[in-house]
Amino acid sequence: MVAGASSCYASPLCDWLVGACMSTGGDRLLQSDTKTSRRSTLLTKSKCSSSYTNGSAGLVSNCNNNALSSLFFESNNNTHFNRKQRRLNQASSFGQVTLEMEEKEAIVKKKPPLESRRVVVTGMGVETPLGHDPHTFYDNLLQGISGISPIENFDCSAFPTRIAGEIKTFSTEGLVAPKLSKRMDKFMLYLLTAGKKALADGGVTEDVMAEFDKSKCGVLIGSAMGGMKVFYDALEALKISYKKMNPFCVPFATTNMGSAMLAIDLGWMGPNYSISTACATGNFCILSAANHIIRGEADVMLCGGSDSVIIPIGLGGFVACRALSENNDDPTKASRPWDSNRDGFVMGEGAGVLLLEELEHAKKRGATIYAEFLGGSFTSDAYHITEPHPDGAGVILCIEKALAHAGISKEDINYINAHATSTPAGDLKEYQALAHCFGQNPEIC
Repeated sequence: MVAGASSCYASPLCDWLVGACMSTGGDRLLQSDTKTSRRSTLLTKSKCSSSYTNGSAGLVSNCNNNALSSLFFESNNNTHFNRKQRRLNQASSFGQVTLEMEEKEAIVKKKPPLESRRVVVTGMGVETPLGHDPHTFYDNLLQGISGISPIENFDCSAFPTRIAGEIKTFSTEGLVAPKLSKRMDKFMLYLLTAGKKALADGGVTEDVMAEFDKSKCGVLIGSAMGGMKVFYDALEALKISYKKMNPFCVPFATTNMGSAMLAIDLGWMGPNYSISTACATGNFCILSAANHIIRGEADVMLCGGSDSVIIPIGLGGFVACRALSENNDDPTKASRPWDSNRDGFVMGEGAGVLLLEELEHAKKRGATIYAEFLGGSFTSDAYHITEPHPDGAGVILCIEKALAHAGISKEDINYINAHATSTPAGDLKEYQALAHCFGQNPEIC
C-alpha cells in the first residue's frame, strides 16, 4: 500500500484510491479486511472502475485521459499532461516491482519455528559471609552456621539494628586490577570475582574461552541497590567541592556497570544489561538469561545478583522502613522466618553467579552439568510498596505460571526456596500462597 501510494503523488486523493485498487485488483498484492473491502467496493464505482483489474499499475496506466484529468489536475496543457503521465507510469511500474520484491522478501525472511533449546547450569561462583566458593558456602549452610554478626565496617552504635551478614574478609587478587579495586563499589567487586569464579568452576579456561563465539556470550547480573557506597562517598565529597568527587562515581553507581565491566574484561559481546527488582533481582536475571539462550540469542550467559549496602545510608534506610530485626544480642538467631517471634529480616551482602549454557554447547566441550533450567515466570502483586497482597495472588500466579512454563505438575516439586523475610505480614501471606499451591504435596521440604 505504501509503494502504491507513492506512485500517485500528484494528488492527495490518489493515496485513498491506490489503497482501494490494491485491495481489489487482480494482482496478489494485499489481502484486505472486511472494512477495507467495503471501502474498495465503493471506490470501484468511480471513473476508474474499469481499470482496476491490474492493481495499482492499472489505476494509473489504464484509466482514460478524462479520468486522470479530473483526478490529478485541472490544466488542459498537453505537454504538462504528458510529462505527468510519464512520471506516473514510471512510478507505478516501480511500485509494482517494489511490492513484488517485498512479497518475496517476506517469504524468505519468515522465521521457522524455534528449535527446542535446553538450558543447563555448568558453573557457580559466590562471595558470601559463609564462604567464597560454592562448596564451602553449601557445607556451612548444611552445618547450620550463620553468617550474621555485629557490623564492623562502621560505627552503628546509634542504630537500633547493629547486626548484618557482613563479609569480613575479601580479596580481588588475581581477578580484578588493583587500580579498579580501589575505585569500584563493593557490589561490582563481588560481581566480578563471583563471575570469574563461576567460569573457573565451569571449566572455562583461556583455551576453552577461545573456542566460544563471543557474540553469543552474555552477562546479566543485577543489583537491587547498585553502587550506594560510591554514590554516598560522592555526596560527602561534594560537601567540600565537586573537584573532590570520584570521576567514576556516576558510572560505578549504576546497576548495569558491573555486568558491563565483566563483559569488557571477557570480551563478551552478547546480551549485556542488569535487572533491579529488589529481593527478586537474582531470579529475574537468571530467568531472563535462560530465555536469551532458549531464543537462540546466546549460547552462554553469566547471570545472578550482587549487592553491598551495609553502610550508614543503607542501614538507616531499612531501619526507617521498620523492616529490620533488632535482635542484636543473639545475631545468629535474629533471622527467624515462620517463627511467631520474628521481628524483621537481616541485611546481608555478597554475590551469587551462575554459568548457564545451551545443553549441546555444554556437552560439546564436556562440561559438568549441575542442573537443568526448566522454566520460570514474572509476575507482580500490583498492590502495595511493601505489603504483600492479602490473598497472596501475586505469589500464586507466579508459581502457577512457572509450573506451566516448565511443563511440570505441582506434585513434581520437592523443594522450595522461600522468600521468607521474617516480617509479620510477608511470611504469613507467603505461607498461605505456598499452602494453596502445594498443600497436598507430602514431598515438599
